[in-house]
Amino acid sequence: MSKKAIPNTHIKRDFCYNCYRPASSCMCSHIQAIETKTRFVILMHPKEFRKTKNGTGHFTNLSLSNCELHVGIDFSNNTKINTILSDTNNACYVVYPSHTSINLNTSSIEKEGKNTVLFLIDATWSCSKSMLLQSPALNALDKVSFTHTKTSDFKFKTQPKDYCLSTIESTLCVLKLLKKHKYEHFESKSLKYFLRPFEKMVEYQVSCAST
Repeated sequence: MSKKAIPNTHIKRDFCYNCYRPASSCMCSHIQAIETKTRFVILMHPKEFRKTKNGTGHFTNLSLSNCELHVGIDFSNNTKINTILSDTNNACYVVYPSHTSINLNTSSIEKEGKNTVLFLIDATWSCSKSMLLQSPALNALDKVSFTHTKTSDFKFKTQPKDYCLSTIESTLCVLKLLKKHKYEHFESKSLKYFLRPFEKMVEYQVSCAST
């Protein structure tokens, strides 16, 4: 998809189909994609796809070169997802907290001779649980989680818990830990700008609210 704005006759205003925001608040100029060894697969709930004002799943997808995005709830019959899961060369995980999840702060998920694939769920907590329950093959994957002391910078959106982060903020935590375990080898300075589109979006929304 190109970064130019495309007229949308339904909402009667220009729309960017790259970052999926109104052209007036397009954040594409702030995105600098990172090359990763890890393959990221974003599973976006349809409700998130329609949240043009605050969804960060699109930012995450655009900020990772080795990433793809799929919209849906039940991925049981999704051909592309099933192809990834059935490939014996892949070691697949889903980023989701559970009492049995692998904590990335202390454990590496690298498997020798395997390509690491991380599924990221872009949805509310209740919706993400429903998505997993409706996709048994995904729910059966080893879960990966991490611990942190960060509070989300989503100033105009209330998180259900203090520890909850947006999709792009969570992905940054994961990237840092993958580098810590020496699985990823991108330059640390490339992470400095990873949240830039998110930060600029928050600034824009806050400025709109104050006018």
